[in-house]
Amino acid sequence: MSRARVARRIAQAAAYGGGGISLLGGAAVGLLLTEVALARRIVGGSDAVAPRADGRYGSLFVHAEPPLILGFLGDSTAAGQGVHRARETPGALLASGLAAVAERPVRLVNVANPGAQSDDLARQVTQLLDGEGVVPDACVIMIGANDVTRRMPLAKSVRFLSDAVRRLREAGSEVVVGTCPDLGSVEPVQQPLRWVARRLSRQLAAAQTIAVVGLGGRTVSLGALLGPEFESRPREMFGPDNYHPSAEGYATAAMAMLPSLCAGLGLWPEDRPDARRGEGVLPVAQAAAAAASEGGTEVAAAVGAASGPRGRWALLMRRRRRRLPDAAASGPEPADFSPSGA
Repeated sequence: MSRARVARRIAQAAAYGGGGISLLGGAAVGLLLTEVALARRIVGGSDAVAPRADGRYGSLFVHAEPPLILGFLGDSTAAGQGVHRARETPGALLASGLAAVAERPVRLVNVANPGAQSDDLARQVTQLLDGEGVVPDACVIMIGANDVTRRMPLAKSVRFLSDAVRRLREAGSEVVVGTCPDLGSVEPVQQPLRWVARRLSRQLAAAQTIAVVGLGGRTVSLGALLGPEFESRPREMFGPDNYHPSAEGYATAAMAMLPSLCAGLGLWPEDRPDARRGEGVLPVAQAAAAAASEGGTEVAAAVGAASGPRGRWALLMRRRRRRLPDAAASGPEPADFSPSGA
């Protein structure tokens, strides 16, 4: 069965409350669990606390009030675990980049929780909308890796994400989702776990895309943690625990997501799709499957395109990455977290 068909089935199961879709037999599961135990001992993980990067960015534009509000939700990758400086986290990098493009200050509110699975997104959305008392202009969600490693049924994972995106969209936020990274790119993981991890990661990423686009959000494929750089230069792109990105890895991720974030806010010129680059309008499941295989690929709803016999249509874009401004020069400043400070 093609990845597009499997992703469509997962998304449909999520929408209608169905169970997970099993891709492995019993013997394969036993072998996989053995490989998982070995990989965990090799990879290890990190107990380091992610640096807190909340605050205002874009000090050059202090007189251009009010600031844009950027919400960040998800797991340890969204929190920026694996780096030591706030300016190296993806939230800080995107807030700085957004401020430079918009020529307005940006207030970053990060409620991501290291170790989170998609079932924690409901709590994070409540914390953001009710606890912080703000409605972000845009939200970035990075989630999915822990759902795969802890064997959450894929349909449940997509359903939790869909609920979170729906709440944020109904509140008035633009939403960009960095889909499940390709766990097959984690260097210490060996075959056959590498193949299984890659397959599950990409199936989840494709199903996430179908669900998010259907709710009016955009997705950016994190692929092999945002591109071939991670496979060709793992020593530079992964952090000390061989699992979370390094500062350079997070910068690569942020460069890939910034154009989609700006496009969602109407700050980025809408490029015409270039067929030579494989861009264009496709059935959403086909676009989702293609994006899952290539890091940095954006999928959004196709404007003005009605649904066809294979479902709704989506626009697949491979946006050119832009160099990010120095986060250290633009923030963070101490943030006022009261509603009036928004």
